[in-house]
Amino acid sequence: MRPGEIVVTVEQVRALLDEQFPEWSDLPIVAQPLNGTDNALFRLGDCLTARLPRAEWAVGQVATDTAWLPRLAPHLPAPVPVPIATGRPGGDYPWPWTVVRWLDGRNPQAGQNHIDLAVDLAGFVRSMIAIEPMGGPLKEGIQRGAPLAQRDEVTRWSIGVLGDRIDGRAVAAAWDEALAVDEWPGLPVWLHGDLLEGNLLVDDRGRLSGVIDFGGLGRGDPAVEVRPAWGLFDARARAAYREALGFDEATWVRGWAWPLSGSLYWLADLWDSISAQDRADTIRHIDYIVSNRHG
Repeated sequence: MRPGEIVVTVEQVRALLDEQFPEWSDLPIVAQPLNGTDNALFRLGDCLTARLPRAEWAVGQVATDTAWLPRLAPHLPAPVPVPIATGRPGGDYPWPWTVVRWLDGRNPQAGQNHIDLAVDLAGFVRSMIAIEPMGGPLKEGIQRGAPLAQRDEVTRWSIGVLGDRIDGRAVAAAWDEALAVDEWPGLPVWLHGDLLEGNLLVDDRGRLSGVIDFGGLGRGDPAVEVRPAWGLFDARARAAYREALGFDEATWVRGWAWPLSGSLYWLADLWDSISAQDRADTIRHIDYIVSNRHG
């Protein structure tokens, strides 16, 4: 656990339901595996899910999801976790929380044939991009979806901190290449911002059945939605994803630069607190992006 994260228990969820939503208080509660750092998930009966922030940095997602997902969902080709109820702090739980519909599916796994998923996910991204802005929140600072140049300082800091633990010369050359391309020329578009395998659901055929965890929701440069091409997809699925997205070369280049920058910063910032396996895996991921970025 990182500083600021809390453990949420079944007993806390039961108490919150008893107090705030007695109509659901008799439902069985089953804690779900922790696939991310932002929310604890609990299945309520067969049809509902309670989502409770695990840290203060994730609390803002409650308001964002409640305000925007009901407006975005009708335009999207796959289900998303639209809140149907918003809870208050209660007992020893300190923050607002939500109840959403349970979405069936499983997370896809790297190393499998994901060509169909790549095409489905590209359709989801294209649908989000096409939604009217509606005054939605803009990406700022170094958030995913802000102009790539705003990541330059933190990325070069990361390269310097990591030193000879990575191939700094090759990484810096790739980063320079990405900064040299044009920035997104259009208006900021709607983004999920965190299309990792843990935030995707697939059915028994491997087709996209849901997209969850909109903690990165906002409007900005769509290049960040290229991210699954460099983590989940192999070369064939990556090619299918690129073709189905239809992004221009500059957007594709910025697309691989985002996971490169994010991995560098994560590794540099947490080197002393993560496992040797996590370090090795992240270095391999960085090397993979740098070596295959032109493929």
